[in-house]
Amino acid sequence: MTSGLWITLEGGDGSGKTTQAALLEQWLQEQGRRVVRTREPGGTEVGVLIRDIVLHHRGDIAPRAEALLYAADRAHHVATLVRPAIARGDVVIQDRYLDSSVAYQGAGRVLDGDQIRDLSLWATEDALPDVTVLLDVDPATARERLDAADKPFDRLEAEKSAFHERVRTAFLMLADAEPQRFLVVDATQPVEVIAEAIRARVAQRLS
Repeated sequence: MTSGLWITLEGGDGSGKTTQAALLEQWLQEQGRRVVRTREPGGTEVGVLIRDIVLHHRGDIAPRAEALLYAADRAHHVATLVRPAIARGDVVIQDRYLDSSVAYQGAGRVLDGDQIRDLSLWATEDALPDVTVLLDVDPATARERLDAADKPFDRLEAEKSAFHERVRTAFLMLADAEPQRFLVVDATQPVEVIAEAIRARVAQRLS
């Protein structure tokens, strides 16, 4: 994947990924770049069906089944949307990728994070983003933001604080392990300050 650029945004629920993805998309388009903005799960028609299961199913889902569903979405998403876009020279901005599975299904569900990562790499033929932005925020602040949004919580958002603490710790460990790929940003900063930090890293990669 060398023709275009692939950027993923990671972080806990309520960290501001959607806002920053929209701002980055606008800035890139102003630079004359073609942008594909997508998300996991749900970036394809198949993904929409899987998203409904993993986030809105009213019953329990076994942790390993949940991990496999996310990997299935990821396999289809990368093969049918991400790789073709990169090959065209587009910039892909993606809300969540395999790091979310390592954090949520690995640390959150207390599964083996290395196995979760290996599963996703197998599913996607070892595809990794060029830049991964981690929007870091403590779970208590994130929960306040979600409460203020006044919308129903999905299955993962509704998990207890200990779950989200494990997720945050896992994200930070992933970033420490791959500093060349990750940009960690304090997500409690003003929106524009965060956006500028992201633009600076992306501009560096584009040059």
